[in-house]
Amino acid sequence: MSLTEQQKKHLRGLGHKLKPVIMVGSKGLSKALLDEFERSIAHHELIKVKLSVGDHETRDQAIGALCEHSHAQLIQRVGNMALLFRKRKKNSAFETL
Repeated sequence: MSLTEQQKKHLRGLGHKLKPVIMVGSKGLSKALLDEFERSIAHHELIKVKLSVGDHETRDQAIGALCEHSHAQLIQRVGNMALLFRKRKKNSAFETL
């Protein structure tokens, strides 16, 4: 799903006030972290991720891996923070709550 610039701008505005939900440390992307990321993005749709790993290239690779693993879209990356979005699935368990 490709977002328009107007939609991305709106999501950046919403994401500005968010605190990081997922924090990627020096050990990188573990199975447990990927599972937690999947649960978080399924519930919130728009999440902020803090990456405290290596250099610029390593952070970009980690963000790319997160996006690829969860089919999320990168909305914005500033320094060691990334704002990711994935539209909630229609028949998710969270909609019945």
